[in-house]
Amino acid sequence: MRSEEIEVRTGAHEVVHDMTDECGRFLRSAGAADGLLHVWVPHATAGLAVIETGAGSDDDLLAALRDLLPKDSRWQHRHGSPGHGRDHVLPALVPPDLTVPVLGGRLALGTWQSVCLVDTNVDNPVRTVRLSFLAG
Repeated sequence: MRSEEIEVRTGAHEVVHDMTDECGRFLRSAGAADGLLHVWVPHATAGLAVIETGAGSDDDLLAALRDLLPKDSRWQHRHGSPGHGRDHVLPALVPPDLTVPVLGGRLALGTWQSVCLVDTNVDNPVRTVRLSFLAG
């Protein structure tokens, strides 16, 4: 298995960050053929999603998460910025891992699918993401 960590700067605002190109670069550097790409975010306040980007779906996802997980004082987990407890619930809805088939060294994604880091935690502007390739 080949594995490496990359750093993603998400900044000080909620973001759906498209990581598809980073995943492709990793697969090329790994000399990948057929197998599985596993993506892991070792953070308690971020997740991963396969979603269309650039046509509004990424903004729709953030809006839906704001509706489901309002940034208010209802949360028992209270350190950080106001409403930060919602960020700790996020990984239950947007999991911290995903696996994508790799065929011929390329992600076997659908036409409009992208691998995305979902980060609603404005208190942590830098994220670590582990990419692992398991050859088939």
